[in-house]
Amino acid sequence: MEKNAGHHSALGIERGFVLYRDDRGIPPHREITRIETELLKQEGYPKVSIIIPTLDGFRNGLFPALLRQLSEQSFQDFETIIIKGDSRQGRAINTGADIARGCYLLTLDDDTRLISRDAIGTLCGVLEKYGSIGMAGGINTITTDASAFVRRVMKEIPRRSTPLVDKITDSDLAEHPLLIIRKDVFKKVGGENELIPRGLDPYLRREFRNAGYRVVVVPGVHYSHLPPGSLSSLIKQFYRNGRLAAFCNKFYPHWVFETPDTHRSDFLAQRPFRYRAARYLVNIVKMICRGHMIYLAVSLAYAAGFIKGYACYRDEMQA
Repeated sequence: MEKNAGHHSALGIERGFVLYRDDRGIPPHREITRIETELLKQEGYPKVSIIIPTLDGFRNGLFPALLRQLSEQSFQDFETIIIKGDSRQGRAINTGADIARGCYLLTLDDDTRLISRDAIGTLCGVLEKYGSIGMAGGINTITTDASAFVRRVMKEIPRRSTPLVDKITDSDLAEHPLLIIRKDVFKKVGGENELIPRGLDPYLRREFRNAGYRVVVVPGVHYSHLPPGSLSSLIKQFYRNGRLAAFCNKFYPHWVFETPDTHRSDFLAQRPFRYRAARYLVNIVKMICRGHMIYLAVSLAYAAGFIKGYACYRDEMQA
């Protein structure tokens, strides 16, 4: 294990490939840790660099569990780069990419749970086999030990779980909790957008598609990224997401993109705000008719956060 907290790139001075960069508020005590597998120690440079942003290095025990799951993967030709303490996910990922030695980057959230033992090897094999694919994600699965509430949330709220596929499928549901990326293309398109606190996934997918690469999900690559386990925590999360969405809509509306619920890539990337607001109201009526009360509650919380954020944000330094 190697800690690089004092290294210049760890402090955010480099990241020269980043197109939309933000050095404001970089935590002075942020830690960057590189972990090498036993295989890597014997063979040298890795094929894959795994990047995991985390605030506290624990995440209620989910992060240590994730590190154990990585050690149990059948594919071990990787290094793990942990960025601890930076609340800006995009900047944390860019920091990891700046020092990554692998040909491919693989991002994980610190509360991701790897279900498939062959997940990393399978994703790596897809990029090696198909040069047209720029990034590939897995299937976000409802685990057997999930509570009844979590199961309902993941079934009721769009994009909380991923529909199964039986072949490599072009999709907008490839997401950061388990996502492999070509490092050269990632740097070519300017990396993550550090100016926006929300909407990183759709922004990066759009950039890869504009660069001529496919964005796909891969069958058999199962992981779990669970929502909060209580209604109050879920409402708080959606209220916060609404506030952050308001920031993006107010200051960076050109980076607000559509996020379809199904596996598709042939969709209109942007819609006018009035269209999205009207659709939101129609969806609320549909939720009431279907009895989706959890979805209704979090949608109202999101709307309240959006309205509050739009009214309160005075300048782009506030996010």
